[in-house]
Amino acid sequence: MSQLSESIRGLGASGPLRRMPRANVERIATVVVLGWAMGFMLWQGAGFTITLTTIFAIWAILAVSLNLVVGFTGLLSVGHIGFFGIGAYTMAILASDASYDQLRTESIPTPDWPFFAALPICIALAGLVALGVGIVFNRFRDDIFVLVSFGFAIIAFSFFLNLRELTRGAFGIHEIPRPAFGSWALDGEVEFLVFALICLALVVLICWLIVTSSFGRVLTAIREDEEAIAVFGYRVTHFKLAVWVLSAMMAGLAGALLASWTSFIDPNSFILLESMLLIAIVILGGLATIWGSLLGAMAFVLLEEGMRFLPFLPPEFVGQARQVVLGVLLVVLMLFRPQGLVGRYRL
Repeated sequence: MSQLSESIRGLGASGPLRRMPRANVERIATVVVLGWAMGFMLWQGAGFTITLTTIFAIWAILAVSLNLVVGFTGLLSVGHIGFFGIGAYTMAILASDASYDQLRTESIPTPDWPFFAALPICIALAGLVALGVGIVFNRFRDDIFVLVSFGFAIIAFSFFLNLRELTRGAFGIHEIPRPAFGSWALDGEVEFLVFALICLALVVLICWLIVTSSFGRVLTAIREDEEAIAVFGYRVTHFKLAVWVLSAMMAGLAGALLASWTSFIDPNSFILLESMLLIAIVILGGLATIWGSLLGAMAFVLLEEGMRFLPFLPPEFVGQARQVVLGVLLVVLMLFRPQGLVGRYRL
């Protein structure tokens, strides 16, 4: 057994993926994922392609925002799904149809706001909650930070499930409207896809501006050695809190998009497993790289949706099979490519 362990470690340390130049690995990974996406979309047709791309846009916003915290700053957070849920539930509560409220088994307040009036509230509320918990989280580092963020994810789910006066608990909230400009509603799948891609492009642009600025360079320095950067007079806690809040606001945007697109949400969309999957996407694509987050999100969505079409896999086992395959991929990456497909740093 010890000889086998040594062989595996030796293979991981000197395997072909590690010896290959980083640029070549990035090109191969990009070609494989994009080629896989194009082939799958052509196989399934235009309708499925629109749905697949919409799912990708929402998960990509989440992945890019989390990579700001995990990849560029070095804060391993498993609580990001809570901000995602805050954005979704805020949109659902503020914008769901008031006339439908009379048909609900458990009535909740429904202001019936337009989508674009509720959207800033979704983003701002996620940011305010992040500011509150971030002030507390800033006291912790490394493993303790992971544990307290884990606790936040559990607390957020408990609120979504048990605060029935606002969330209807396990019944969920229906009739969440699509975005609309006056009488022109983005109720078509193509129109909503275009809007989701515009939101993704804005998030990517903001993240790119952050990571290429002096602010981003300080974040990278914090990731490498937090104590060393503090010696030079930088208030590390302020930088960490700022990127934490910005990341949470982007997650709130993704949550609002999800609620509007599906027109229904319930607490099961924001369980801790979803947070684990989100971290897996960031690790899969690569830490401290925006392109890696996009690539990881695309690979995840293709895996998530593609396994439904395997003829030898019964439908009731698709969910478990996805988790197994994703877990195996992560183990293989940790052995042969610990920085992810196109990442710069190891976890």
